Amino acid sequence: MSPEPLHDKILHTINKFSMLLGRERVLVSLSGGPDSVCLLSVLCRLKERLTLEIHALYVDHGMRPEETPSEIAFCKKFCDTLSVPFMKKAVDVRAFAREQGLNIQEAARELRYRKLDEAAFEVKADKIAMAHTADDQVETVLMRFLRGSGSAGLAGIPPVRKYIIRPLIETAKVDIERFLEENRLEYVVDSSNLKKNYLRNRIRFSVVPLLRELNPDIAETLARTAEIFRQEEKYFELIVTKALMKMICRKTNLSIELFLAPFGTMDKVIVRRVLRRALNETKSLRGIGFIHIEEIIELLKNGNPGDRLYLPKGIRAIKGYATFLLTSEVPQRIGNYELPVPGEIVLKEAKAVIKASLVDEGKGLGDGKMQIVLDADKTGETLTVRARENGDFFYPLGFGRRKKLQDYFVDAKIPRDERDIIPVVASGDDIVWIAGFRGDDRFRVTDTTKRFLKLEFKKAL
Repeated sequence: MSPEPLHDKILHTINKFSMLLGRERVLVSLSGGPDSVCLLSVLCRLKERLTLEIHALYVDHGMRPEETPSEIAFCKKFCDTLSVPFMKKAVDVRAFAREQGLNIQEAARELRYRKLDEAAFEVKADKIAMAHTADDQVETVLMRFLRGSGSAGLAGIPPVRKYIIRPLIETAKVDIERFLEENRLEYVVDSSNLKKNYLRNRIRFSVVPLLRELNPDIAETLARTAEIFRQEEKYFELIVTKALMKMICRKTNLSIELFLAPFGTMDKVIVRRVLRRALNETKSLRGIGFIHIEEIIELLKNGNPGDRLYLPKGIRAIKGYATFLLTSEVPQRIGNYELPVPGEIVLKEAKAVIKASLVDEGKGLGDGKMQIVLDADKTGETLTVRARENGDFFYPLGFGRRKKLQDYFVDAKIPRDERDIIPVVASGDDIVWIAGFRGDDRFRVTDTTKRFLKLEFKKAL
């Protein structure tokens, strides 16, 4: 193959995916390996035709200190021969992996993209060009297949993602190697690409050769499959976007609340995608896997109001009467308040108000959950409101005997993450009322009651 046909192939890919329209400033990710050397060389040869300004960046991951200096020197010299401005940036992958709980490859990828973004901002680049090839696409699709990815994962590496472009994504490594040989272009070899302790390398050296025996056109076949999945994902994403726009009740940095009703008419395929999008759009909720999505769907389908799931990373899924909450927010424990009689206090942690007043009688006030009337002479006129404490007990109204508060919460099926925001109204050391739930029998109204204390519990909307 002569050099020109490779240029034409890469230019066809650039035009096919509208990677470059002309007159752009492009930052090339340059490692010194054969793929990135080919990419930079071809873009420089297309520079006049597309009116491009090209810059290059080498990212030192701090993983191969014995090889990195020579690679940087090679990249700098190569850029000088092409009159391309060269930059280098360093990151500490191992430290970042420890801090974030990532594996080395994940950490390296995230830091590499951060530095590319940083460098693109510094040189005011319009696009970042990466050297992923058709072979990289094959390996990625196979890796994700082995890990059980859905269609989004099997869509592989996107040719274009926002301002990131991959002009070599339809070019095979064998064509790149031929181009480098014919043009007498040198390159460096990353020793980590030869180690078989990485899944990608095992697939590259062991699995792909076997597949090529069965199908010599495996790269083209998987590329077509990935393209089909990308097109279908684009269609599904449009449906999901429209559905989610109608379903969001409220959203914060830690939570997203969705209306329940639309779930009832949705196919499970769309429900699964809506949930994944909802989680991914809230930064603190990202990273939930397929198994947990299925558990959430089961909760939506068969759970009762108040039922919940405790998921990894402190995430909770809570089914209400009309809405469904996904949250990582940790409820704040109620502080200590003094409640004068008469008077009222605002419980900022519980987003509620408790009001105390003296009334003429104690009849017709419901079941004692949101409001209750007690004997004011027994309670006294200075009450405290607090969270539960170890050793708390009370005499539930109508129960007739003492009960530990912890046991009461368990029997009442009050979720453990809500127990610290339930207001406990006390008179001295004695519990008077569990606001929203039950009063204490010791303070109930009797025939001899002369003064009546009315307590009201109102939650903010």
